[in-house]
Amino acid sequence: MAEAAEGNAATEGPVPHSVLNDRVLTVPNVLSAIRLVLVPVFLYLLLVADATGWAVGILMFSGASDWADGKIARLFDNQSSRLGALLDPAVDRIYMVMVPVAMAIAGVIPWWIVAVLLGRDLVLAGTLPLLRGRGLTALPVTYIGKAATFALMSGLPLVLLGQYDALWARVVLACGWGFLLWGLAMYVWSGILYLIQVVMVMRTMPARAPTP
Repeated sequence: MAEAAEGNAATEGPVPHSVLNDRVLTVPNVLSAIRLVLVPVFLYLLLVADATGWAVGILMFSGASDWADGKIARLFDNQSSRLGALLDPAVDRIYMVMVPVAMAIAGVIPWWIVAVLLGRDLVLAGTLPLLRGRGLTALPVTYIGKAATFALMSGLPLVLLGQYDALWARVVLACGWGFLLWGLAMYVWSGILYLIQVVMVMRTMPARAPTP
């Protein structure tokens, strides 16, 4: 997990474990689990079976369910959980790694896009020990981060769908690249904002003494 800020529930400040419940079987968690199971299915459909249409369908479902589980968690207090706060962003990160890599292998997108996405996540992953040393597992949700994920998860399937040899596919492809580049820019910017939040936490919250 690279950016813990994008959890199941929106918050206005750092999220300690104590404010979330221990429920496992919640609607957001079920949706996240389904999305996780569909990752290898997507890889098989795109890289082995050459079933582009079905692969696009999985990406569209995953994007819609990602929006839905966050919405449900914000509307209903009993649907926010410690597991969800970890699972949802972890699944997001898996998609943000596996989907672009698979599409680059298939020759649909260039490898530099994959490098930018992975580089951003690796940098943010390096901040997690700093947060945990101050008793935090997450930082506040940055809506630009969620918007970036939405744009990327909209642009990637549209770019994939635009690979068909038809006039309508050219229009879809152009829209897909618009979403993809817009989402990529916001993804990088949200990473910069996240690093700023980490610096603020480091300056304002003392490190916890190690447990004997």
